[in-house]
Amino acid sequence: MGNTAIPREYRIFPVPLGSPHIYNMSHYAIVGAGGLIGRQLLQELLHHPTVRITVVGRSLLSLDHPRVEEKLVDFTDERSLQSALTGCEAVFVAVGTTLKKVKGDMVAYRKVDHDIPLAVARACVASGIARFLLVSSVGANSQNGNFYLRIKGEVEDAIARMPISFIGFFQPSLLLGDRTEFRLGERISQLLMPRLSFLIPDKYKPIPATAVARAMVREACSDVTGVHRYTYSSMKGGGD
Repeated sequence: MGNTAIPREYRIFPVPLGSPHIYNMSHYAIVGAGGLIGRQLLQELLHHPTVRITVVGRSLLSLDHPRVEEKLVDFTDERSLQSALTGCEAVFVAVGTTLKKVKGDMVAYRKVDHDIPLAVARACVASGIARFLLVSSVGANSQNGNFYLRIKGEVEDAIARMPISFIGFFQPSLLLGDRTEFRLGERISQLLMPRLSFLIPDKYKPIPATAVARAMVREACSDVTGVHRYTYSSMKGGGD
């Protein structure tokens, strides 16, 4: 399969495919395909020649691939979102922003990290989509004093109550991988923390974005039901 039509950060490279039944579904949606984990999800799924992918977002990523369809949506428009997800069997949500990006505006931050995942989950309920997988964060807790972790916890609490057959919350700590944007503090942590990981409790250890993406795909295609949370140990089996 040629890679010339895919922008550099989305090009498909050989990776272990893991369990042979991992791709037993045919149509997935990714919300947040422009981020670190979203790009890895796209690469992972495109390795199987029968999988179709719908990339849902507020802007186009200029992906030109016969099995990838991009759909622009307004996440406040329920009908638009439901229409974009029609026919999908599982939905991955990997959206997120930073206070720096929104210039310290916590309302704007909440619209991305809180409102979008909830809107997508509600669309899954309305469309009868049985599997919903969200990138959250280790330490997510609606009672936490930390704004970031409190938002993540509120999102988990709200989605966990929805009638979706399988809900997976993936809770990484520091993500290892190349982002499209440069974050100095995160880059320093990426260099230092792997060397100190033996001192860090398992669930707080840094983890490659590839491992998170593979764990998400693996669980999307499993027959597990209910609400499940995945931290370092359960995700690391997804690969390095």
